[in-house]
Amino acid sequence: MSGNRGTDHPDDRVVVASNRRARRNYEVLDTFECGIVLAGTEVKSLRGGGAQMGDAYARVRNDEMWLMGLHIAPWGHASAAMGHVVDRSRKLLMHRAEINRLRARTEQDRLQLIPLSIYFTEGRAKLELALARGRRLYDKRQAIRKRETDREAQRAIRHRSI
Repeated sequence: MSGNRGTDHPDDRVVVASNRRARRNYEVLDTFECGIVLAGTEVKSLRGGGAQMGDAYARVRNDEMWLMGLHIAPWGHASAAMGHVVDRSRKLLMHRAEINRLRARTEQDRLQLIPLSIYFTEGRAKLELALARGRRLYDKRQAIRKRETDREAQRAIRHRSI
């Protein structure tokens, strides 16, 4: 992985949600780590595994990075008045230079910003954001075919070395 300063993964990284369809539907070109602005009940719900990232994506709006489409379920112990809005847009915390670079890449190269996973490290919620290009159906088939041939080659090597 390349990208910003936070790409080395510490041992205390606790993944609470991941977007498994992202790597199948998109070709990941680069990844970034960014913080998420959350309400108190959202943090508690995330720690309990109450997030769905299926249709989530990020956009640059007014020189700020925003995450849309992330569903964080209401926390079970919160009252309706003290809870949070489930599908609201959430601000992402990134350096200005990174935001400007991502805006330029998405506008020029027609790329998307797709969240890959949400995790906690050192008590803070972080998002792994990917700069990705959408795969077409034949690209997906080629990726599956390549993965299967790599597995067969690994099996052959393993059986041969025994």
